[in-house]
Amino acid sequence: MKLGGWQKVSFCDFPGKVAAVVFTQGCNFNCPFCHNRQLIPMTADDNKVNEKELWQFLETRRDQLQGLVITGGEPTLQPGLDEFMKRAKSLGYAIKLDSNGSRPTIIQSLLEQELVDFIAMDIKAPWRKYEQLAGRQIKTGLIRESIKVISGNPICCQFRTTWYQELLTKDDLESIKSILPNQASYVIQAYKNILS
Repeated sequence: MKLGGWQKVSFCDFPGKVAAVVFTQGCNFNCPFCHNRQLIPMTADDNKVNEKELWQFLETRRDQLQGLVITGGEPTLQPGLDEFMKRAKSLGYAIKLDSNGSRPTIIQSLLEQELVDFIAMDIKAPWRKYEQLAGRQIKTGLIRESIKVISGNPICCQFRTTWYQELLTKDDLESIKSILPNQASYVIQAYKNILS
């Protein structure tokens, strides 16, 4: 696993749980509103994450922390993601996965192995704007398949969109809702320019 950083505690990233957060290095999208741009390259020169230190921390905090959030970047690009999750599960952590939904076969495999307790998937835009908001050529069929895979699984899930008002209208948000199952949990996140 290529890790770009980690956070010792979060009260808001895993609904209902106090969690640590690990950030994987590398993403196959290049969203214009990304607030983790340093995680987009698959390698980072200043990657100083000591994985041994991370595991020692998780081992000693299992009585205080309930969950581990794996986010990015895009975690499903990582070789060894399932082994990483298995190790965290063996310590008693519930796992939340954040994903852009571009790799449905990986998501399906993780769900079949019962390695994920909560999954949050970003829906970037209505289909006609997907490549513009993802910043890359995208096979939207893969995104559709991930929605189907996640919606068909009994684990807790959430779909979410960052409302980047320069490129997304209120009508676009309604279009996004229409592509999700009727009972799906859907959250609209306000875009915050952390550089301003």
